[in-house]
Amino acid sequence: MFRFLIRLVLTALALWLATAIVGGITLYGDSTGAKFVSLLLVALIFTLVNTLVKPIVMMVGCALYVLTLGLFGLVVNALMFWLTGWVSEQLSLGFAVDGFWPAFWGAIIVWIAMWVMDLLSPRRQEVN
Repeated sequence: MFRFLIRLVLTALALWLATAIVGGITLYGDSTGAKFVSLLLVALIFTLVNTLVKPIVMMVGCALYVLTLGLFGLVVNALMFWLTGWVSEQLSLGFAVDGFWPAFWGAIIVWIAMWVMDLLSPRRQEVN
């Protein structure tokens, strides 16, 4: 459970980074605390979307993955990011994505940030 919470906070930081870099991804809030809570909730939605919806889209679009040599994955990631923004707007969480291209670049930034954070995080020791 602790690893999940740490991962959630790291995802929230990656989402914040995307809002800071990409125009068209907006984070609303009255205070820093409200924005942080909003980012945590959006990170939870992002995790749920990637856990529940993305595998279904990947199965349906399997032929496109093969046909494009995996580049279709970038489109799927952008669509999952865009879906996260849409759900967040519907729940009035203060996070909005204004189209495909901001979602595309936001998904790439979140992926890179999570990859770097994963490289920097300590690994659990394997017991043989």
